[in-house]
Amino acid sequence: MRILKSTGNYFKYKRQVFMKLQSSELENGIRLIKLIGKLDSNGTYDIEIEFIRSCGGDKPRILVDLSKVNYISSIGIPMLVNTARSVMGRGGKLGLLSPQRNVLDVLELVGVSHMLPIYYDLKSAMAGMLA
Repeated sequence: MRILKSTGNYFKYKRQVFMKLQSSELENGIRLIKLIGKLDSNGTYDIEIEFIRSCGGDKPRILVDLSKVNYISSIGIPMLVNTARSVMGRGGKLGLLSPQRNVLDVLELVGVSHMLPIYYDLKSAMAGMLA
């Protein structure tokens, strides 16, 4: 955080953004959520509420594009897993798309790859979401 200016006893802060989220609709009702940045405590704080909202609805089909996530921590993993459980509890599906190698290694190490499908290209991801 940087102090922008001081006004009396009050300070205005400009907080650095560590993670961005972009959401779009693909064909067949599949929602693509692209995460960009570091999914650590700061990054999770930046996007968690919007991420959960983006995964809402009845029987949603969600693809989370991790191709631009260069780091994931023990704070970011529960956000993905808990949201996936919520989506599945509503009859939907959540899959992960194109994680970078270091992110994939972490997901495999903690067992996320056994709970959530991981796809490496959009074509197979869309087929998996519709299966």
